[in-house]
Amino acid sequence: MQSIIQQTAIRTIELEAQAVSGLVAFVNADFEKAVHAIRNCKGRVVISGIGKSAVIAQKIVATFNSTGIPAIFLHAADAIHGDIGMMQQEDVAIIISKSGNSPEIKVLVPLIKNFGNILIGMAGNKDSYLTSHCDIFLNTSVEQEACPNNLAPTSSTTAQLVMGDALAVVLMELSGFGSDDFAKFHPGGTLGKKLYLRVSDLYKDNEKPKVLPSGTLKEVIVEMTQKRLGVTAVADIEDKLLGIITDGDLRRMLEKNQSIDKISAKDIMTTTPKTIGPDALAVDALDLMRKYEITQLIVCDGIVYKGIIHLQDLVKEGLI
Repeated sequence: MQSIIQQTAIRTIELEAQAVSGLVAFVNADFEKAVHAIRNCKGRVVISGIGKSAVIAQKIVATFNSTGIPAIFLHAADAIHGDIGMMQQEDVAIIISKSGNSPEIKVLVPLIKNFGNILIGMAGNKDSYLTSHCDIFLNTSVEQEACPNNLAPTSSTTAQLVMGDALAVVLMELSGFGSDDFAKFHPGGTLGKKLYLRVSDLYKDNEKPKVLPSGTLKEVIVEMTQKRLGVTAVADIEDKLLGIITDGDLRRMLEKNQSIDKISAKDIMTTTPKTIGPDALAVDALDLMRKYEITQLIVCDGIVYKGIIHLQDLVKEGLI
């Protein structure tokens, strides 16, 4: 049996989900006009609001900027006390409001209209001051707030947020905004690294363990110990990759052989090592390590041995 806490939480989620699904009816000709206005904007998208709508405006600004749409936030209260000066002639304005009738909105709208900027109004009241004075109207009406008193902005701010996301995603699709573009705006953090960090950025800092196929068992052990990567590549004098020797290969060899005096690298090596190219994304190296349950990969440019990338390299970069 569900507790009162669980029932209230579920009711809140269901009401907000209904508010979001109700937006489908408001994706219309005005929505397309808004998309074209933003896409053709030669300046920035200036997004304003008051109260909770101002917080939503800030989030939409952040989403736009991160997807290649220049945007700035303008608080409606500050705008009518001087900050309206940040508006430029080629900017497109978006004002977000639940009621569309807030005093600050009623002062701000004429100022923007006098500047000649395109004004997109996003409101939950189709009969409001903002709705009747904007150039393009985005309807974010909801039947009921999740608040038990039907007062605190809950469902309505969720609807505003989703409408802003819908604009951003459509604009991304139209502009062909891809993962490479996304990486340019997210160079920091794990997300950015997944999109731009390559194997070549990591393996060059590691030692390059290598023995010739004729190398003795002692040479193999010394190379693996000194380079501290738990493996060594087996390659010829021109660095053509022939195989790999891991510490597991050594253990299995010792278990099978009583006499080890005449054993050489070619007798121990695995001739089909898992490899990756230097231009591959580091996250692809991680996927291969997970798939084959290994902790390192040989880096090869074609058949030429370049080095080793280790799981620890990816840990240090925060990819895990």
